[in-house]
Amino acid sequence: MEDTRRWIPVAALAPVLWGTTYYVTRHALPADSPLWGAVIRALPAGLLLLALGRRLPHGAWWWRSAVLGTLTTGAFFALVYVAAQTLPTSIASTVMAVGPVAMMLAAWVLLGQRPRLRAVVGGVLGVAGVAVMLGGGGGGGRGLDAGGVLASVAAMLLSSVGYVLATRWRGEVDVLPLTAWQLVAGALVLLPAAVVVEGAPPALDGTALLGFAYVSLVATALANVAWFASLRRLGPATVGLVGLLNPVTGVLLGTVLAAETLSGRQVVGVAVVLGAMVLGATASTRRPPAVVPLAAAAPPGDDRRPGSSPRP
Repeated sequence: MEDTRRWIPVAALAPVLWGTTYYVTRHALPADSPLWGAVIRALPAGLLLLALGRRLPHGAWWWRSAVLGTLTTGAFFALVYVAAQTLPTSIASTVMAVGPVAMMLAAWVLLGQRPRLRAVVGGVLGVAGVAVMLGGGGGGGRGLDAGGVLASVAAMLLSSVGYVLATRWRGEVDVLPLTAWQLVAGALVLLPAAVVVEGAPPALDGTALLGFAYVSLVATALANVAWFASLRRLGPATVGLVGLLNPVTGVLLGTVLAAETLSGRQVVGVAVVLGAMVLGATASTRRPPAVVPLAAAAPPGDDRRPGSSPRP
């Protein structure tokens, strides 16, 4: 039986890179353009991966890509952009740490994967660490923006459902095209809304161009490939708990680069979050995650070849 622990560093790459986007968005990208910001972030990354994967959607994957793209890319990126522009880096990233619990619940409902006790305890401790960090300030004396908090919560919930659905529907689609389809579909869903709501694309100076190059090619293309590849080997519960590195990255960057206050409570919160990740994420790495059988996950008339089976 495969020892999947070697996939944990791959899974960790995604939340670490995502955690850096809060700082880059807040300090390098244009404000008040969340829809265009999401389009400019997603579309180049998706087109690059599409060129590398060299495969277009087929059959049921046209509507599945639209659904997944809306959940994990379109709505998610726009909401994260709003959160990054309205909340301190540390606060925006810690709200997203509730995602592991949401992913475990979604995997239980959609995949029938009952979470193991250590994973549940790790998720609860992760939420506790988030609560400690949220109570510890880090806002530089500013009050929390309610809209920003709601945007973070909505982004976390929608993306958690999307990640679990991507696991259920993966079929025989490789990681590169699966990731590319979601990014391109999410960008295309947002494009008309960006034109109607925000008008022309924002003017970009050199700093903004460099910022978008980083968040698109590194913190989106590379990070998403690592994330979805890890989901196949580790399952939503484990990968979600590794995602607790997102708030840790956000807190550290906010402190080191943005001169945000790191209180004693936040230090304790970081320690709790890291402990939760180690406890929960290593609970079942030697047992492959159970996935709904392919026949049960696909509607009649799907285009897979007879006798095909899911990739390991």
